[in-house]
Amino acid sequence: MENNKYIDHTVLKAEATRQQVEQLVAEAKAHDFAAVCVNPHWVSLCADLLKGTNVNVCTVIGFPLGANTTAVKVFETEDAIRNGAHEVDMVINIGELKSGNMAFVEQDIQAVVDAAKEKALTKVIIETSLLTKDEIKAVSKIVAKTGAEFIKTSTGFSTGGATAEDVRLMAEHSGEAVEVKASGGVRTREDFDAMVEAGATRIGTSNGIALI
Repeated sequence: MENNKYIDHTVLKAEATRQQVEQLVAEAKAHDFAAVCVNPHWVSLCADLLKGTNVNVCTVIGFPLGANTTAVKVFETEDAIRNGAHEVDMVINIGELKSGNMAFVEQDIQAVVDAAKEKALTKVIIETSLLTKDEIKAVSKIVAKTGAEFIKTSTGFSTGGATAEDVRLMAEHSGEAVEVKASGGVRTREDFDAMVEAGATRIGTSNGIALI
């Protein structure tokens, strides 16, 4: 795979302006990145600007805390797809995972996967910086059971981002059918290479141009 096709060119800051989103799209088109990743409000704008290109529109669901109700996550997913999203990156319910309520975590993910099925890819953000290694292993297996296409390290809004060690763990325990997206703190070419070597097939970054 070409290096540019690893990149989800990302702007998720609250203060991102329309002009910055339009610039993000222009850069993604110029470099033929895999996707742009934006907050839900900007999905329809990006979908219009990217018509006729190979660049997907990705958005975030239950972001950044994952503590929305499942029904809200499902509505967000359906709304995003109606607005033109090709990919949805949903945040798990981290509090329920930390409580050991794996059945809830699974059904929360499953509801979003089912809402997106055959219309958009689902990437499941597990927020690795808040989890133990055992929790990462356990939730990676759950993601595989739901049929989600990707498992993703981080929102970029918590206490830390992606590490090669966590990417490796996720790749090992989510199985061959699930791809890994490394996100949060991937700023240098060394970071990029380490994530890909560890098993990441997608990199979420606001530094995409510098990386390639």
